[in-house]
Amino acid sequence: MNKWNHSEQTERSDMIVGRNAVLEALKTGKQIDTVYVSSTASGGSLNKIIGLAKEKKIVIKTVTVQKLDGLSGGINHQGVAAVCAAAEYTELSELLKAVQEQGESPFFLICDEIEDPHNLGAIIRTAEAVGVHGVIIPKRRSATLTQTVYKTSAGAASVVPVCRVSNLKQAVEELKAQNIWIYSADMDGTPWCEVDYSGGVALVIGSEGKGVSRLVREASDFVVSLPMKGQINSLNASVAAGVLMYEIARQRLGIKAK
Repeated sequence: MNKWNHSEQTERSDMIVGRNAVLEALKTGKQIDTVYVSSTASGGSLNKIIGLAKEKKIVIKTVTVQKLDGLSGGINHQGVAAVCAAAEYTELSELLKAVQEQGESPFFLICDEIEDPHNLGAIIRTAEAVGVHGVIIPKRRSATLTQTVYKTSAGAASVVPVCRVSNLKQAVEELKAQNIWIYSADMDGTPWCEVDYSGGVALVIGSEGKGVSRLVREASDFVVSLPMKGQINSLNASVAAGVLMYEIARQRLGIKAK
């Protein structure tokens, strides 16, 4: 499962457009996913917007005027726009604390640069069904909690905690320090059903185009794979994630095959 199918899509809904609107949203604590700034924009209020966004650890993306025009749907954006998050992000420390308080073995899912919002939404939906305690995504090169993800997840994005981290490799190391085993999905791993998933588990699903990144794979404890008998040697990321999550859930629930 080294390469997942990928259908690139640009999110253009739930936008806050214009300097005053974006600044007000930041000041009032509205849940902002990403702030987009034109590469040619400058000026006093823009500096305030960028400063507030950085203070709140919101992702800031510099884009062309043409890109911002498209995102803003023809509205005068004054060089800045923001997209609202459909659900609130959580911190990794909060995920770990919540699982500890529940007294359960951790079960996390790491999405390594899943860029298709429909894939991320479908993954979160399955994650909720199998009892995943939290989904971890990177701040860069990843789909985020947009309305498309929320709708595709059938609302699960507001139930399953989603953690957005700056460095996936560092997050993996933090999980390992908490005695959580890291399982990366890739083509040349051990067959998925021959692996023991007991104890704390973090399953890594790689991007649709490149698979699990090298640094994350190298930090993993196990590499697991699904058999590919057809002429197409890849699976959709959400399908692969679903098969693997259910095998982990089967073992955690103690369900035996007859």
